[in-house]
Amino acid sequence: MTVARQRFTVLQRALHWLMAVCILAMLFIGVGMVSTLTPKYLTLVQIHKPLGIAILVLALIRLGVRLRDGAPALPSDLPEPMKLAAHLSHYIFYALMIVMPLLGWAMLSAASYPVVLFGSWHLPSILPLNDGLHTLLWNAHHYLAFVFFALILLHLAAALFHALVRRDGVFATMAPISMRKVK
Repeated sequence: MTVARQRFTVLQRALHWLMAVCILAMLFIGVGMVSTLTPKYLTLVQIHKPLGIAILVLALIRLGVRLRDGAPALPSDLPEPMKLAAHLSHYIFYALMIVMPLLGWAMLSAASYPVVLFGSWHLPSILPLNDGLHTLLWNAHHYLAFVFFALILLHLAAALFHALVRRDGVFATMAPISMRKVK
């Protein structure tokens, strides 16, 4: 029997905020990578690869925790289209948090670039060398990053809407601290 909760668990909140920082850093590092030809490019790539794999691992952990622990119910007076948007956006978030790192890994594999995590620890190649496939995967990774960024902006707007306009407790379910203490 599931007990109704007012907030996500501490672990769920910690994973959410840790991943928020990682994903935002990843998006900005990615923008920096594609917009520079300076020696900083290699440094950004060296950060981007292991951070992507860390996001993949955290996303899989987070998905498992979400399946195990569930989520607080949305307010009963929330209009159905908004409930649908909330559910769909979370499915898309989980899909992107898993697919984006896998696309990056596959893209690098198709170009025969190593995915170096730490020191001499490399991930195995998951695809054979194929220039056409590399280009296709690069484009998918690139354009899905824009989708991801747009979804983050919508998520932020929805969080602020719930916190400042509706004041319905949805924001408090994922707030890093109890909103009762803030008042």
